[in-house]
Amino acid sequence: MRLTAEQAEFARVIRDFCARECGTQAQRDALTENGTLANSPRILAKLAAHGWLGVSLPEELGGGGAGFADECVFLEETSRGLAPITAYSSSLTAAQTYLKWGNDKQKKTVVGNLVAGRLEAIALSEPEAGSDLGGVRVKAVRDGGDYVLNGQKTWISAAHISEHLLVLGREDATGGKHQGLTLLMVPRATPGVEMREVRTMEARTCNDVFFTDVRVPASAVVGTAGEGWKQLMRGLGVERLIIAAMSVGSAQRSLDDAIAFVREREAFGRKIATFQALRHRIADLATDIAFARSFLYDVAARIDAGQEDQLAQESAMAKLRCTEIAKNTALEAMQLMGGYGYAREYGMEFQVRRALAPPIYGGTNEIQREIIAKRLLS
Repeated sequence: MRLTAEQAEFARVIRDFCARECGTQAQRDALTENGTLANSPRILAKLAAHGWLGVSLPEELGGGGAGFADECVFLEETSRGLAPITAYSSSLTAAQTYLKWGNDKQKKTVVGNLVAGRLEAIALSEPEAGSDLGGVRVKAVRDGGDYVLNGQKTWISAAHISEHLLVLGREDATGGKHQGLTLLMVPRATPGVEMREVRTMEARTCNDVFFTDVRVPASAVVGTAGEGWKQLMRGLGVERLIIAAMSVGSAQRSLDDAIAFVREREAFGRKIATFQALRHRIADLATDIAFARSFLYDVAARIDAGQEDQLAQESAMAKLRCTEIAKNTALEAMQLMGGYGYAREYGMEFQVRRALAPPIYGGTNEIQREIIAKRLLS
């Protein structure tokens, strides 16, 4: 798929915005308290003011009303531009689930929050339930007109700065492990919700979330009680595409910076961009990214054509390959830059760090391979 003229112009506008607002290390440090924050409220507010957040969300709910391919353009270019808005992607994933299964009030609330730059979180993983979400143990017990939650979630992106948590809890433990699971919309400020940072090699993003007798009304159920597993499975394709789009942008930024470096760096009396060994490595990286981008936008176009439920294999392929290419490109770029690749001043060390997690979250790449193999071999 080729971008339309409008999409190409949208990409250019977002690229210019990122260059202007967060194009230098000094700007990004100022926006993120010297790299300790992963999300900048100032950048989110400016993007919201332009009407670019939630570009693919329904217009009747306040969103942009565009297609998912347009959302991929936004995700790719903000990732390429190093915009400190990493939680936007997990918020968008949560919003997609609400749009499929939520009631009118939930949809309007979540879309309104996201387009205004207020974030949402999705709380699925637990200490003993990551790739295997059927192992969820957080209890969601019906008590009259309420649900009472107890237990722990972990690795929850942006929970500490979100408006709500979309929580997967176990309402009924008498059936199979994929039965009796319920999705609930829990305001972050609800009494009994406690956050603790999970410290990682990146700026603060992830949290342990503890629920102690957290009480929410039955109206907080998203979709149908007990059907949480089926509902989540219907939304994973879009989540994988969101991660894939960001990874293509990340890979492109690593390549851009590596090219800029080798064009200026001299060794043995000439620019290192003239060395065949380096030129061929760059050619291979550019080819990988071009193929990944083409596949990403082809799948996005098919989602816009109403084929989302038929694309489990393709969305898994996109997530698998785009995240691996982003990781490989960052590592190769660091090698091309030599010692400067480790220096914070040049930024490649940050790009390596941010490329390591996507092959793990959103369903590990081992899980993606199993999805693909199952489709091909069953």
